[in-house]
Amino acid sequence: QVQLVESGGGLVQAGGSLRLSCAASGLTFSRYTMAWFRQAPGKEREFVAAITRGGNTYYGDSVKGRFTISRDNAKNNVYLQMNSLKPEDTAVYSCAADAYGWGSGNIYEYEYWGQGTQLTVSS
Repeated sequence: QVQLVESGGGLVQAGGSLRLSCAASGLTFSRYTMAWFRQAPGKEREFVAAITRGGNTYYGDSVKGRFTISRDNAKNNVYLQMNSLKPEDTAVYSCAADAYGWGSGNIYEYEYWGQGTQLTVSS
């Protein structure tokens, strides 16, 4: 079955950097659009970034210029490099896979989800 497993979360100071990884299995990874979403306590899930099969990237407004999404099809991994972190970036970050999409920020477009990894940014 399809599994998406995130790693790399943790505690970091404001202004710092961190890279999240998502390892995918059970699917033909190169054919999927991959994305990162996040959810803070008491808030709705928020689109962070997406990367299509062809490598096109899309970002949520709150992370543009600070976060970079990338993928390694040989390793079946998608990454999220996060720079200039802010306390408001604190959330559980989840990766998601979409077989048919173009990099939408709509959570209902994504068929598979990981369990998430916690990022906490201290001020």
